[in-house]
Amino acid sequence: MDFREQLKKAVEVLQNGGLILYPTDTIWGIGCDATNAEAVKKVYDLKKRAERKGLLVLIENEVRLNSYVREVPEMAYDLIELSDKPITIIYPQGKNLAENVYAEDGSIGIRVTKEDFSRSLCQRFRRPVVSTSANISGEKAPRSFSQINEEILNGVDYVVDFRQEEPGNAAPSGIIKLDVDGQVEVIRE
Repeated sequence: MDFREQLKKAVEVLQNGGLILYPTDTIWGIGCDATNAEAVKKVYDLKKRAERKGLLVLIENEVRLNSYVREVPEMAYDLIELSDKPITIIYPQGKNLAENVYAEDGSIGIRVTKEDFSRSLCQRFRRPVVSTSANISGEKAPRSFSQINEEILNGVDYVVDFRQEEPGNAAPSGIIKLDVDGQVEVIRE
């Protein structure tokens, strides 16, 4: 299957409430429709992760932030533009997403992806896509496709066959928490 066929199949699975395993701008991710609470629950179940922790979502460009964040701090746009590596920003209050995707305090982690497949996926799907590391909660995140646990591979509805042969040097994104009042907290560099 070529890139477009992979993309089409992944979008179909997302539209039907399924889970995908896909390459992102960082490490391989488990994805689903971030607006579908039942699909989000499947991700928590597969990862054996507590729902109160929340999940991060990917969008294709910063213009879409206003659709999913109640109040976007101005600094967020600068951080996205100036960052030389993938950066996830945790915003104080999300909106228009599945209730179980938010952290216990209502915050939401969002990353604007610049990687070809994940960006195209978000564009074509026209909704944010959950992106959580392809591992069981508490286990080490895989740095390459070959390190992904069989339980994860068998637990998703579709595995994207793109970039699977890349070497194991992928790393998670940096994480910054922003408050509306301008406070910044670096959670992971």
